[in-house]
Formats: sequence, structure tokens, C-alpha cells
Amino acid sequence: MTTPDAPERGAATGTGDRSRPRAALVALCLTQVTSWGIVFYAFPVLNPQIIHATGWPAAATTAAFSAALLVSAIAGIRVGRIIDHRGPRTVMTAGSVLGVLSILIVAAAPNLAVFVAGWLLAGLSMAATFYQPAFAAITRWWAPDHIRALTIVTLAGGLASTVFAPTTAALAEQLSWRATYAVLALVLAVVTVPAHAFALKAPWPKAPPAPAHITGGADAVARSRPFWMLAAALTFSAFAVSAVVVALVPLLLERGYSTTAAAWALGLGGAGQTLGRTLYATLARRTGTTTRTIALIALGALTTAALALVPGPYALLVALSVAAGMVRGNLTLLQATAITDRWGTTHYGRLSGLLAAPTTAASALAPFAGAALAAPLGGYPHLFGLLALIAGLAALVTFGTTPRRPAPKR
Repeated sequence: MTTPDAPERGAATGTGDRSRPRAALVALCLTQVTSWGIVFYAFPVLNPQIIHATGWPAAATTAAFSAALLVSAIAGIRVGRIIDHRGPRTVMTAGSVLGVLSILIVAAAPNLAVFVAGWLLAGLSMAATFYQPAFAAITRWWAPDHIRALTIVTLAGGLASTVFAPTTAALAEQLSWRATYAVLALVLAVVTVPAHAFALKAPWPKAPPAPAHITGGADAVARSRPFWMLAAALTFSAFAVSAVVVALVPLLLERGYSTTAAAWALGLGGAGQTLGRTLYATLARRTGTTTRTIALIALGALTTAALALVPGPYALLVALSVAAGMVRGNLTLLQATAITDRWGTTHYGRLSGLLAAPTTAASALAPFAGAALAAPLGGYPHLFGLLALIAGLAALVTFGTTPRRPAPKR
């Protein structure tokens, strides 16, 4: 374990002799694409058709989806504990089954109440199949070379919208939204259930001992000031980042650009996110934990501020969107490695679940909050200015996230 201010060379390039199930890595790449693509990204594509066909309010259907994210945030804490003790196979397989059931319930919902119930069940599936459980599995199996494996999985996960948004749209052109969701549920069952059940069978390594500077176990870490400061910093940052993604198109529309131009800017920002993730391992080798955390969150604040202040030209706005996307891509991996970098891998699943809960909740609430604040603030440029301030506050809070180490014995 390196000190928080020293470059984690081992974390990025280590050659630990622990057995690493390569089939698990391939399976997790495949299941992240499929789970995110169907349980998450299909909804924004189908929601307009759902609203038109059922007459349910847009606010209600969107709230049901956001409620799933909130359930995921809460359930993820328990999921992390289970994986720490038993490994990922059972919980991720069960999560895949729940995902299939939840999408089928959504597809067959005769009324809004059942629709909401389906999404609440989907939240449990998200907690058991999305990034957090996959990160916990990879960190235990691959440490200390986990950054490379984490990068591979997040690169695959980044393709979820690329693959399933157009696939969902193509299905919806030929089928009703209910039939489309039924087809997608079948795909989810065929791909993710057997992949989790059969590819995650490798022996679950015993938890390594905690670093020498960690005393009192996971409970002590979870109650410590650095942990809660880290949670606060990442929560503020997640709120700002999520609001920026959703508000970018309205920002460009307000500045006179077409819907197509705004959509391209957002899409190219997603490409920047994938590019950013390929650079994280190099960044991890060359920077310390605290320095890297402050720098990435501060860069998020700077790109948001630039989008608030720069009205054009369009090429410059696209460049800023790509830069913001690169920061987002790095922030995903930053959160995935935040626990290991500071407190080791002993209780990664539990601590990661605790850390992810408020950030997931913030990400779920940010789109609504951003839309609600834009008009009172005087427009989307002013909203982006506020989001930049929030991200800047997150960068300042990060200074308090370094665990104290005992003084060396003389």
C-alpha cells in the first residue's frame, strides 16, 4: 500500500500472483454492456412512447426511474458487504434474474403503480449488477493490478448506450414499447444470467490484511473524518457532473444551436469519456491519491465554468464537451479506486457501497434539481455557473480526505 501522496505504481502496473479468472473479466465486460444498456439506457429511448401510449405523466414515469436509482444507492451498501464475504457470483446472478423480472413487470404494467413497482425492483438489480459489484470483484481478484482491469470493464460499460440506444430505437419502430421491453428482457436473461452464474465461479480470495495505518476495521474507517469528507467531495462532484450531462443540450439550445448540433456535442462528449478512461492508468502512475483527486474534481469545475462562460463558436463548445467527458471518464475510475488507494482492499465491497450510496443518490436527483433551478437562476448558463461552484467546493473538500498515519517509531 502506498502513501496517499505517492504515485501508486503498484496499483497500475503490479504483478501480484493471485489467481485472476480471465473468463470473469470477459463476462463482466459483456454483462456491464448488456445490463446498463437494457436496465438503464433503454428507458430514455422508450419513455416518450410510454407516455404517449399510456397517458401517464412524464414526471411520474421519470420519477419511477429515478426511484430505481435511489433504491440502488441504498441496496448497494448491503450488496458490498455480501461480496466482501462471499464473492460476486451469487449476488450478481440473482441481480440478473431480478433485472429480467423487473423489466418484464415494467413491460406488462397495467397501471402506473405496477410500473413504479417494477422500477423499484429494477433498483435492486442495478445494485447487484452495475459497476459497484463488478468493481468489488475485480479489485479482490486483480489487486494490485486492478486499475488496468477496471479500465477494461468501464471501457466496455461505456459502449452500453452506443449499442443499446439505437437497438432499442430500432425495435421500438417495429414493436410497441411493451414488446420492445419484453425482447430486451429476453436478451438480458440470455446474456447476463449464465455469464454471472458460470464465469464467476473462481475461488474467492481471502481478504488481504488491512494496511498498517488502518486500525479498528471497516466500522472505524466508515466513521472517520477522511471517509466522510471523501464521500462529501464525490457527492458534490457527482451532482454537478450528472446535472451537466442532462443540461448540456438545453444549454446549447438556449444559445441558438439546433437540436442536432446539441445532440452531436453531447455524443462527442461521451466519446471523450471513453478516451479519458484509457488515460487513467498513466495518471495513477504519475500522481498521488490526493493530488489526483483534487485535480480531476477541479478540472470538472473548470470545464463546467467554461461551458457557462463561452457562448461559441460551436467547435469550441464541442471541444469543451469532449474535455468534460474525459474528466467524467476519469472520475468513474477515481471513485472505483478511492477506497483501495486510501484504505486497502480488505473491506472494499462494504466501504465502496457506503461511498457510492450518496453519489448515486446525487446523480439521481441532479437532473430534476438542474431543470428546476435553471429558470429561477435566469437560464442554463447561470445554472452551469452554479454547478461549477459546487464542483469547486468538492475540490476544496478533497483536501480533508487523506487518512492520518501514525508517526514512525524511532
